[in-house]
Amino acid sequence: MADKAKVIFGNEMPPRTYKSAVKTKIKNAKKYGDDSGVLYDVKIVENPYIGPSLGVSDIRVAEGKGDTSFDTEKGIIVGNIRMGFGHYRISMAMASAAKALGYKPYWLDLNSFPTTTCTKLISGQNELYSLGSRLSKNPVFNKLVWEPVNYELFRRLSYNCTDQKNAELMAPVYRNIPKDIPVIGTHVWPAQAAIHAGMKYVVNAIPDNWPMALHLSEGSVHTIQTYNSYQGYRILNGMNGKKVCSPMPSDALKYTGHYIDYELVENIEADCKARIDRKKNGKPTRFLLTIGGAGAQKEIFAGIIKHLIPLVNKGKAALYVNVGDYRNVWDELIAEIPGMRELSFEHMNNWSETESFAAKALDPENEITGIHGFYHENIFEAVYATNLLMRSCDVLVTKPSELAFYPVPKLFIRRVGKHEMWGAIHSAEVGDGTLECRDMGHTIQMLNMFLWDGHFLEDMCVNIMNNKKAGLYDGAMNVVKIAMGLKNSDK
Repeated sequence: MADKAKVIFGNEMPPRTYKSAVKTKIKNAKKYGDDSGVLYDVKIVENPYIGPSLGVSDIRVAEGKGDTSFDTEKGIIVGNIRMGFGHYRISMAMASAAKALGYKPYWLDLNSFPTTTCTKLISGQNELYSLGSRLSKNPVFNKLVWEPVNYELFRRLSYNCTDQKNAELMAPVYRNIPKDIPVIGTHVWPAQAAIHAGMKYVVNAIPDNWPMALHLSEGSVHTIQTYNSYQGYRILNGMNGKKVCSPMPSDALKYTGHYIDYELVENIEADCKARIDRKKNGKPTRFLLTIGGAGAQKEIFAGIIKHLIPLVNKGKAALYVNVGDYRNVWDELIAEIPGMRELSFEHMNNWSETESFAAKALDPENEITGIHGFYHENIFEAVYATNLLMRSCDVLVTKPSELAFYPVPKLFIRRVGKHEMWGAIHSAEVGDGTLECRDMGHTIQMLNMFLWDGHFLEDMCVNIMNNKKAGLYDGAMNVVKIAMGLKNSDK
């Protein structure tokens, strides 16, 4: 196999850049080990959390022998990492689509095998990213370090050069997996590692709306959610400074639409109609506040809750607060915000209770009041709870990350990383979300627009229904079709 760090889509890396990437790989091999000669056991196990809902089975590596009966005809691997919640959420959308299309999804989290070099390396990078996300609350650090890193450093082909060398250390986890099962990577590392491991059919599902070389995995088919970033990826725009890059081949990049769960797309009309009816009938406006995996937004949500508590008391608003797997965030909010405890109902680490609440909230006869807190220790439940609650909420309050693409009216709070701003821009353009609110004053202004304007919420619902007709939210289904199409065209 050609060295994918030396030449990236026809763009030769300078010798100094390549040597630096090799040194980084050597340094990481010393730090995390080099298991390139290890033949890891692989087994299939049931996923007790999202298995029943999404038909998912886990692929476990380096945990002893077990069931290896892969479905090599209908099987499709969703490769991901735990880095925040975003890549898990996109993976769930892919699994949902695969199940709906009659395929068997396998879940492969490269960050869940602690004895492997792959997981040690990813965990180290994850810790750095989470630290940066938390430090970004400091405006000086955010301006001088965090935003430039997320916006320009990750954009460079030189960064991809280093990533490709590091991905060589991740490849061993695929060694005992059948090579003809298609792989969908919802982060670039599972896609790069799959290519280095010799997997035959790899799709690299790019999550962001800002073209960055960080997301390149040459040898795979790259999919993109928006047209406005398609050209940037096709010509590798700005990824080598002012130098004009050799473009990606046309068959290496495909527009698909937004990566959304089949269940959410199927119910768009019913859920939007329910939102419009609640608004017209003067029911409490339901806000879903979802805190991401880095837990960096507590202060913003505290300000939102303080503003809404008087309206919750008057029956004008109701809150769902999903703190994911950060129980401490809920406890701190309760302790800090006067009057919150008295209005709160806790749904803590009880999945069946969360499922029951989400189902009942869809009943038009069931009026939701108060503040409902949700916490789940397990990462699958922590992420998927938002998906369940999303259908019955009126407004999703979130930073403009992967949730920017979901078919629900959205209020965007301040981003964590400058690359995320393009998610809010796209959402505002297609009419299913607000502009990014960079401070509390504008956040409260948008809250009031949803609460008191007679058309603001309804217009977004109408846009979402029209977007569905145009196929905007069919991205996950299209990605699965592309992945299986690679295999079928080879037969």
